[in-house]
Amino acid sequence: MKRKVYLDHNATTPVDRAVVQAMLPYLHEKFGNPSSLHLYGREVRAGVEEAREKVAQALGADPKEIVFTSGGTEADFLALRGAAYANRKRGRHIITSAVEHHAVLDTCEMLAEEGFEVTVVPVDRHGMVDPGRVAGEIRPDTILISVMHANNEVGTIQPVREIGLLARERDIVFHTDAVQSFGKIPVDVRELNADLLSISAHKIYGPKGAGALWIRRGCRWSPINRGGGQERRRRPGTENVPGIIGLGEACRLAVSNLDDEARTLKTLRDRMVSYVKENFKGVWINGHPGKRLPNSAHFSFEGIEGEALLLDLDLNGIAVSSGSACSSESSVSSHVLLAMGIPDEVARCSIRVSLGKENTKEDIDYFLEVLTNTVNRLRALSPIK
Repeated sequence: MKRKVYLDHNATTPVDRAVVQAMLPYLHEKFGNPSSLHLYGREVRAGVEEAREKVAQALGADPKEIVFTSGGTEADFLALRGAAYANRKRGRHIITSAVEHHAVLDTCEMLAEEGFEVTVVPVDRHGMVDPGRVAGEIRPDTILISVMHANNEVGTIQPVREIGLLARERDIVFHTDAVQSFGKIPVDVRELNADLLSISAHKIYGPKGAGALWIRRGCRWSPINRGGGQERRRRPGTENVPGIIGLGEACRLAVSNLDDEARTLKTLRDRMVSYVKENFKGVWINGHPGKRLPNSAHFSFEGIEGEALLLDLDLNGIAVSSGSACSSESSVSSHVLLAMGIPDEVARCSIRVSLGKENTKEDIDYFLEVLTNTVNRLRALSPIK
């Protein structure tokens, strides 16, 4: 039987068994609406609030600052639009980076169409944002800065603490997308100097369709949806209770063994990167060499088609990706790689490898064996020279 190796954990993770067990009662026995005042509702409300406390504790936050969402994309959308419109009388200038997830970039584009002005700060060849460049773009009418904590494609960890301090000193709202960083490296909302922070359950062995937005108490932010009093009127609509329960448990588990898991994943990742460096010519290893997520590696192989590489690996039971799963159906090169100065013809020959807690040394060795055979064969056949 063909070996199966899943190396696409930045796209999504399998749901942890303990998370499933926590969710199960809320799929059947505990079915009440958490807004109902009777026994059935109160029982479910207690579960939702317990989950809120777990999320808050994992982030170093106050439970009242946690707003449950349908995931990271909605959390980003609510953060940016809520901050932009709450501060529009102070100014209409927004700063973000060239390597943000489309959840941020597309929301900024929408805001630009509505009369806001957006400055997109470039990155260096490692995908790193320079706080000095951010400071240089701040104007008297700047009201919002959004820079992700860690990049979802190349894994580069951004200097958000420094950028957040810049924003704090100038009374500018600062948002960071921590969807990829949370659960892999320490995330403390106070230490990051953030006002708004987004996370998602399915990146940390929780269910899809659940996430959270942290809103610092006192932050100038306003809800953009209407329709009910849920989430303290910040995000109306009947709560996705099983998803919220799963998110809470996933957050608890994510921080309970964070350091040990990060060390294990880094060891496996470094083994993989070292092999690629030593055994391949014409390979680009993308992302910051030191300041990057412990589970992530990103490679571009000259002389082959990236899609052919992905398909061949898949035929051998190996799952990796070409970049963000949210844009995998697009045939254009990754905006992240292009922003880093990687030529288009090289960017199209790229794969993202992201490890998870169930991966083993044997998984990595099998991947490297298949990768070597596949790259050599495709280069021999490829018209790209």
